[in-house]
Amino acid sequence: MHTLLMRSRLVPFVASAVLVPALALSGCSGDDGSKDASASTSQTPSDSGSATTKPYLPVPDGVELTAQGSRLDLGKHAVVAYEPRQDVVGALDIRVTSLEKTTFRQSFRGWQLDAATRQTNPYFVHATVENVGRTDLGGRPVPLYIVDGRNTLIEYSTFKSTFKPCPSTPFPKKFGHGDRVKTCLVYLSPKHGDLTAVSFRPTQAFNPITWTGDLTTVGAEQPKKGDQGKKAKKKQQG
Repeated sequence: MHTLLMRSRLVPFVASAVLVPALALSGCSGDDGSKDASASTSQTPSDSGSATTKPYLPVPDGVELTAQGSRLDLGKHAVVAYEPRQDVVGALDIRVTSLEKTTFRQSFRGWQLDAATRQTNPYFVHATVENVGRTDLGGRPVPLYIVDGRNTLIEYSTFKSTFKPCPSTPFPKKFGHGDRVKTCLVYLSPKHGDLTAVSFRPTQAFNPITWTGDLTTVGAEQPKKGDQGKKAKKKQQG
């Protein structure tokens, strides 16, 4: 049985849909499987991702946290801290590397989708994550959301068995200090929603750290290094 779950930590599941063969999707939050991303704090956003002068959570010596509110381009690192459970602090170095839009026909070939699932847009987010703290975060979800065009946060979907196009799995069973993973996460944006940013926002009060960049299409040929410059030069000569 293959099961896909779209989760929210803020509200209970309120709807479900079935994908055949045996792919079950659970929607969550208010009415569209998302949570509000509009709340902010008094901290000033930054485009540089520079370290804060005082950590918002206790982290090991030498770990400099990226400022809350930082807005980063794809490929840039952010060092973040959060509490996966009360009085336990995790610290991560996160780099979001690419954003991809796909379709159910392309990436979920062979699945029978119900009407509710067809009302979502599927996206893949690629990132590298390193544990720079002292807490073993094994088996815990990757703390990243996407932001849709309605300024809401969408939590990534998970599979109970292998999904080859984009595994969308939690951290490995053991994920201690210095461990590093490359991950691909699947997001289903309700009401044919967009992907406008990737967000690290562990609590409502946290001023989110976000990544933005070009959205590519799954399977599309990526330009080779230097191709864009060559095309621009050729256009100028023409």
